[in-house]
Amino acid sequence: MAFVDVHQHLLPPSFQAALRRRSLPPRIAGSTLHVGEGAFPFDPGEHDVEARLAALDRAGVDVAVVSLQPTFGHEGLAPGERSELVSAWEEGIAEIVSATGGRIAALAAGGPVRPGFVGTCVGSDALDALEALAPVLASLRARSGFLFVHPSGGPVPPGSPPWWGALTLYTAQMQAAYLRWLSGGQERWPDVPVVFAILAGGAPFQLERLASRGPQVRSALHRNVHFDSASYGRRALELCIETFGVEQIVYGSDVPIVDPAPTLRAIRGFGESVERLITCDNPTRLLP
Repeated sequence: MAFVDVHQHLLPPSFQAALRRRSLPPRIAGSTLHVGEGAFPFDPGEHDVEARLAALDRAGVDVAVVSLQPTFGHEGLAPGERSELVSAWEEGIAEIVSATGGRIAALAAGGPVRPGFVGTCVGSDALDALEALAPVLASLRARSGFLFVHPSGGPVPPGSPPWWGALTLYTAQMQAAYLRWLSGGQERWPDVPVVFAILAGGAPFQLERLASRGPQVRSALHRNVHFDSASYGRRALELCIETFGVEQIVYGSDVPIVDPAPTLRAIRGFGESVERLITCDNPTRLLP
């Protein structure tokens, strides 16, 4: 069975060109990527397809599922601007998917899943309006795709360190998205698989607090709700496994944003059978 990484990001040349044409974030100027959270170094080599395939080989990954990260802020742009960027990314990625013989799979950027893609990536804020998300969920149901929920990101206080958004905004957004799905989405779309990035921002750590406020925690345990491992180590993964069961955890790396090695070492430290479930069996079930 294939080793699948459900959480990678890849910016095709067409999308990079679209960002370089822009004068406002999200944009690329020289070697700097400007998004709502601030300015970050940008290395085109991290998005070179041959280099990415070589990195997959080194890590032992058979299939990487790539998405356009909502932290770019494209979901909040005017419709015309958003459509231009989404089209540039999806069309460029579709070419890469076709050319890589199954090594790269893709998620649609916020809209209904398109032919040849395996699901849709939405920002965590999208779960605040489940009715508006209903057409996307219907398309996923029809095409046996999965919903990948990723932090939305946003502005951070001036002078914040580069990691501020990832440790404050992202985790809070993902916990809120997970609880929103539990309270309003899970019963309506029980057959749509959902993957929450970064262990839903540590949502498993909040279930005891949830129980103290009345809801039955058992309602949080659902076979079609999954959590990706990106950026976490042994202690967090162990708690998530104990809370939800190893069958609900899937491997995600967040390459090229995060070094995947520590998380992969932690997963392998649980033993071969757990590693196989998290990296192979569980994520493979998500793919059409």
